[in-house]
Amino acid sequence: MKKIIKNVLCLILSVVLTTQLFSIPAKAEGEGVDNKGILVEAKSALLMEPYSGKVIYEKNSHEKFAPASVTKIMTMLLAMEAIDAGKIKLQDKITISENSKKMGGSSMILDTGEIRTVEEILKGIAIASGNDAAVAMAEYLGGSEGAFVDMMNEKVKVLNMKDTSFKNCTGLSAEGHLTSAFDISIMSRELLKHPQILKYSGTYMETISEGRKTPIGLVNHNKLVRFFDGCDGLKTGFTNEAKYCISATAMRNNVRMLAIIMGAPTYKIRNSDASMLMNFGFSKFETKKIISKDEEFEKIPLNKKGDKYLIPKSQEDFSITLERGKKNEITKKVVIQEGLREYKKDKAIGVCEIYVDNELCGKVIIYSDRDIKKSRVWSNFKNNITDLFNRAI
Repeated sequence: MKKIIKNVLCLILSVVLTTQLFSIPAKAEGEGVDNKGILVEAKSALLMEPYSGKVIYEKNSHEKFAPASVTKIMTMLLAMEAIDAGKIKLQDKITISENSKKMGGSSMILDTGEIRTVEEILKGIAIASGNDAAVAMAEYLGGSEGAFVDMMNEKVKVLNMKDTSFKNCTGLSAEGHLTSAFDISIMSRELLKHPQILKYSGTYMETISEGRKTPIGLVNHNKLVRFFDGCDGLKTGFTNEAKYCISATAMRNNVRMLAIIMGAPTYKIRNSDASMLMNFGFSKFETKKIISKDEEFEKIPLNKKGDKYLIPKSQEDFSITLERGKKNEITKKVVIQEGLREYKKDKAIGVCEIYVDNELCGKVIIYSDRDIKKSRVWSNFKNNITDLFNRAI
């Protein structure tokens, strides 16, 4: 009996050793290696060309994680929307509440009853990642932090951020406070539509001294602003739950890249992953000018003979970021405003729509090169759309 048991044990040991020696470990899902050889160590990542929304690289981009202070991108977005809509002004005054002052974590070191401007509070959020500053802004815009969080989640719905639920405006750990790299890219792109924010998020150091015995020294938590060429935002984050996160953006040679990193084990790995991704993006994309300011388009006839016409001209430059070496069909389409009976020189008369591979990617305002009136007969024609040309580059 003992001999039988001994033989069975030897057989089991042999099978285990054989399995260990000859089995090939399965590739971990989303381990960060794609067909371009990119290796990302963080749990989740995404690289995007933000103007077109083209995703260049992603790893677990829809997996939900705690975002830490990257949450403040939404806080800043709602503030910038209110500023650009004229609802509040940069020089408006915010009185700091006791609730703001007592916030833990990173701080702008504000005092209860202290009065600071909207711009100063924005700097405190963007540069120092101040939780006290974020709550002060939330209370100013929403009346209370809770009401402001409701505004944040309403914006989540509007932006179709399906992986996101916010529980506060700071990013401090809270049950159910989650988002994904993809959703962070959505709100980051939206924030980039307000370029004023880059003035703050791209600042490495700032001092606020007015009205204080002890000046407030702000130092950017995003060290890429100082050490990565072209970096001007947007927001870092860290908690023990979230680990190290960042939404990083940089511009070089008129090309902008956006990299999202979530769940990196150290800040060095977070910064390394983000830098690697953005460098890869810069190597693969370029910006081409498609329309120059005052460029003339094909003339628009205003009578049947065609001897009465105007020449639309572009009011501004227009450039597109495209993948290097890829042939794209660029289409320009002039659309004249309906209902105009006469055109004034240098006054807007419509837009030129720019399409890349049949997808609308932008518009520029066009103006008339002369004062001229429409022929009454010709004005009955409703088709005021002229395809100028199609060409591939």
